[in-house]
Amino acid sequence: MKFSISQGSRQGPRPYNQDRLAYSYHRHAILMVLADGMGGHQHGDLAAETAVKTMIEAFQRESKPSIAQPAQFLREQIGRVHDVIENVRQRKKLPESPRTTIVVALIQQNKLFCAHVGDSRLYLYRNGLEEFQTQDHSVVQSLLREGRITVEQIERHPHRNKIYNCLGGDRPPNVDLADPMPLREGDVILLCSDGVWNKVADVTMAQHMLAANIQDGVTRLLDDADAASVKVGDNMSAIAMQWGERVTAPLAVSTLDLP
Repeated sequence: MKFSISQGSRQGPRPYNQDRLAYSYHRHAILMVLADGMGGHQHGDLAAETAVKTMIEAFQRESKPSIAQPAQFLREQIGRVHDVIENVRQRKKLPESPRTTIVVALIQQNKLFCAHVGDSRLYLYRNGLEEFQTQDHSVVQSLLREGRITVEQIERHPHRNKIYNCLGGDRPPNVDLADPMPLREGDVILLCSDGVWNKVADVTMAQHMLAANIQDGVTRLLDDADAASVKVGDNMSAIAMQWGERVTAPLAVSTLDLP
């Protein structure tokens, strides 16, 4: 496997950053994970940190040499995150359970497996176009799918920031799994929080992911989100990977060189 990967996070106008993100890889597999702690509840940063740490540790523990059942792994481990968050709440004697979204990408055997809970997104770009996008577990996206509102009405809807599916809280999450997707040379996988996709137009996001150096693309994407969030906005985080043997970025990784 050969790929180039970059990540970044900005606090924006919020008093602190509740986003967390990370990646891990070895010779046969890669895991990327992003979590956005929910600001409407206390200790969202704790929930997001717990989610990312739990997923990375599970990947490092169980990918020997690869994950035998990727879909089952994602479903079970994301469900386990929910339980770990509740254990943290009890141990710290918090008045309510911290909550977070999560989106995870697992790449092995030239295939992308992904799962999410909430409204943090995964995009797959191919030849400069959006090939796939996760569907938010939000009130407005549900109304849009049912044909009860239009895309133009989303920005003004009173419940535009409400999601109905998360990690933490009284109800276990509904883990949304996508079908496995074979990867092609030059594909780009982007994970980002709503502080990014809410502020940057779809076509602009795709253009940034076309950058020859994915680090530059992520930086420009976050710069645009930051500039649009000077007065009103959220934390903004993104992690992107460019896939293929012809990746020529200075910090490209070839797992063939790994033991």
